[in-house]
Amino acid sequence: MDGIFMIIITAILAILAGLGIGYFIRKNFAEKKITNAEEKSRKILEEAEAEAASLKREKDLEAKEEAHRLRNEIEKENKERKSELQRLEKRLIQKEESLDKKSGFIEKKEDELLKKEEQIDQTQKKVDELYQQQVEELERLSKLTSEEAKELLLEKVKKDVEHEMSIVIKEMEEQALEEAEKKSRDIITMAIQRCAAEHTSESTVSVVNLPNDEMKGRIIGREGRNIRALENLTGIDLIIDDTPGAVIISGFDPIRREIARISLEKLINDGRIHPARIEEMVDKARQEVDEIIREEGERATLKTGVHGLHSELANLLGKLRYRTSYGQNVLQHSIEVSQLAGIMASELGLDTNFAKRAGLLHDIGKAMDQEMEGAHVNIGASLAKKYKESPDILNAIEAHHGDTDFKTSEAVLIQAADAISASRPGARRESLENYIKRLEKLESVADSFDGVEKCYAIQAGREIRIIVKPEQVNDGNATIIARDMVKRIEEEMEYPGQIKVTVIRETRAVDYAK
Repeated sequence: MDGIFMIIITAILAILAGLGIGYFIRKNFAEKKITNAEEKSRKILEEAEAEAASLKREKDLEAKEEAHRLRNEIEKENKERKSELQRLEKRLIQKEESLDKKSGFIEKKEDELLKKEEQIDQTQKKVDELYQQQVEELERLSKLTSEEAKELLLEKVKKDVEHEMSIVIKEMEEQALEEAEKKSRDIITMAIQRCAAEHTSESTVSVVNLPNDEMKGRIIGREGRNIRALENLTGIDLIIDDTPGAVIISGFDPIRREIARISLEKLINDGRIHPARIEEMVDKARQEVDEIIREEGERATLKTGVHGLHSELANLLGKLRYRTSYGQNVLQHSIEVSQLAGIMASELGLDTNFAKRAGLLHDIGKAMDQEMEGAHVNIGASLAKKYKESPDILNAIEAHHGDTDFKTSEAVLIQAADAISASRPGARRESLENYIKRLEKLESVADSFDGVEKCYAIQAGREIRIIVKPEQVNDGNATIIARDMVKRIEEEMEYPGQIKVTVIRETRAVDYAK
């Protein structure tokens, strides 16, 4: 036990001794190294300080040199600037001296100018006085004021200029008129040559041939009932006289006359003539005339090459077949105007189709002027507008009698073509138009009374037959209407001879046996 303890103590002592020796050795070596390191550091610091001092001296020297160089450059630049300033100062002094000299010269000139201006004012004043004296002397001699003399002179110059201008304008106008007249004459002549339509005077009577004179009595009927029924239904006048084998149908309305003619021919061929049959044949005749009107309208559009026309306008054109103006058939006249306008438009390089269409429709209002109020140009324009014709077509219709201004060159051609067609020899008769207007006026006056159903001017306008509605007009009122009608005719119309007024009030009772 003691031996182990001793060993442990011995080991501990040995360890402590080793640690002490190691510490001593390490301390000596470390101190030595530290001393060496400090020595090296001190040397390095000394060398660095020496080198830094050397660099500082070098930099100081370089800075001094640079400062010296900059100082020299600045001094040089300052000398140059000073020299430039001296030079500029010298120039300014010279300019100032020059300006002073000039200022003195200008002041001298101003004084001279003021003196001259005063002299000029004095001279002008003298001139004005002399001018005023001369004007007063001229006014005294001429007995005119200056304003009057000026106006007289201006008036003379104006007259001279106007005279010279009028001579030049007249020469130019004469030359232009000669050329225009020659050109227009050529165009119109060529158009007329290419459109040589025939003109025949329309009559107000139609003749129906009879197979024998016995037929006259059957047409008249018992106590005149047949002829009275036919006249009442058609509004025409049947003249049965001593003319052998013929009955004359008289009436100013061609459509009524045509319906009466067709009805009478059908009755003669059928042989059964009585009021009921007459009424049936008149209805059939009206249908035939309506078909003829439709065909005539289509023929007119095909003949003129006008396409796309509304069917109602085409029917109105066909109605013009039975309408006359101053004895001239209006449908033939419209076709001719269309062709003339189309030819002239082609020669002048204008719209041919537009000219043809406007020419064909220019008198379309005459198909309705007996049924509507207003002039035929206004009626025609309203009809064209109703059936979607262009505004230019409307203007051509309205302007062909000069009622409105022309908007297109083609509208001018329509007016010219209308005048050409109407002015041909034999194209129109003034007396027939006046006659028709008188009969139309007579019927319009009669139709203005309340209770009137139909009215017809017959016997070449010497009689007016008025058919009244029996449920509205009694026998006493019929007499009053006849008397009032006579007064209106006497007050509003001019007519030869006398006019007979006949008021018819008829009551029918119809029934059917089954």
